[in-house]
Order: sequence, then C-alpha cells, then structure tokens
Amino acid sequence: MTAIRALPLGLGVATIAGAYLLPWRAWLGFFPEHMVQHMTLVAIAAPLLVLGAAPRGRAPGIMLAAVLEAVVVWGWHLPAAHGLACLGGPWKLLEQATFLGAGLLVWWSALSAEEPLTGALGLLLTSMHMTLLGALLTLAPQPLYAETCALCGALDGQRLGGLLMLGIGTPIYLLGGLWLTARALGPDPAEGAA
Repeated sequence: MTAIRALPLGLGVATIAGAYLLPWRAWLGFFPEHMVQHMTLVAIAAPLLVLGAAPRGRAPGIMLAAVLEAVVVWGWHLPAAHGLACLGGPWKLLEQATFLGAGLLVWWSALSAEEPLTGALGLLLTSMHMTLLGALLTLAPQPLYAETCALCGALDGQRLGGLLMLGIGTPIYLLGGLWLTARALGPDPAEGAA
C-alpha cells in the first residue's frame, strides 16, 4: 500500500477510534455523543476509508446509494428505532454498522462514478437530506426522543446534536461535491497526455 493511500486509511481508522474512545458523552451529553459518532462514520471516516482502501469492482449507482443512505439515516432517527439503539448492545452495533456501511456506499459510489458530476449530485442530495434532518432536530419545539429514550430527553441535547449534524455533514458533503464538480469541469487528463 502506498503512503498516499495509507494516510487516509489511517486517518479514517483514527477518527472512528476517536468517536468511540473519547468521552463525548461527558463533554456534550448523550444525544450529541450519538451525533458525533454518526457523523464521524458517514461524513469523515467513510470518505477517508474509501480513499485509502480504493475498493475494487464496480460501485452501485450513486443515486441508489444516496437513497439507501437516506433510508438508513432517517430510519434510525425515527423515535422507535432510535429508542432501540439507546438500549445499546446489538441494536447500537447494528445502528452504527449500518451508518458506516451506508456512508461507505455513498462515498464509494460518488468517488468512483464514471461522471464526476453524477457523484457530485449524489453528494448534494445526501447533503440536502442531512441538512433537513439536522434542521428538524435543531428547530423542533419539543424533544423528539423523550418517550423512547430517557437519555435523549433534553431538548438542549437534541438541538446540539442537530447543530453537530449541520456543522459536520453539510460542509463535508458540499466540499466533496465541489471537488467532484471541479474534476468534471477541469481539463481533460487525456488532452495533457497527447
């Protein structure tokens, strides 16, 4: 493995370790800890792991990947599903594994799309639904999870979690989309070789 690939792979693994080993709950509270872990998996670690591991084979279409990722993210943020994940154990593991899997799928599909603009569009759609969910969590007038997860009862924690989603996910997906757009609009590499 080249150093160019080892660096993002190592950073991806390190960010996952930091999301679970640092005392986020003591620093921020239960729901913000959840959001730090969620956003680390889908928006920070996933693109780094894809850049570092360079998966082989054909990626699924970015639109399919973006839709599947939206179903995973919104599904786990429904109060009943989030309540199960609050129980910990296998439910928490399943939630976090599907977040990472969906994130890997989106970034693999976006970064390996035959047309970079298609990848950029997929990241833009992902950014839009993440922004919508973050805004919903931030602006909700009452706690959404108080009945299904006593640890998530505080409205302030929910709002901070929504702000973390907005502050982490939105700029990363936007930057990824802009990078792919720049690749699509830049000079054709084949022309430089001629």
